[in-house]
Amino acid sequence: MTPQVMRQVWSVVENAHSQTLLQMDDNSLVHWLVKQTSTQALLDGHETDFLSEYIKSRLHLIRDIAYERQYS
Repeated sequence: MTPQVMRQVWSVVENAHSQTLLQMDDNSLVHWLVKQTSTQALLDGHETDFLSEYIKSRLHLIRDIAYERQYS
């Protein structure tokens, strides 16, 4: 995954409504984040799979960020 794609993922997380990130189940959230990122960066199948695994490994952090934003 390129640094540009990684920045794009975190930009999507930062720009998403906290409620959106908190209401989805894990699989839906991964799918949504991959979809949002891939609309802004062209990804091949391998990159999409890697991105999905990366997001899955960061779900707790993503939800923590959304929770803190919602209640701060």
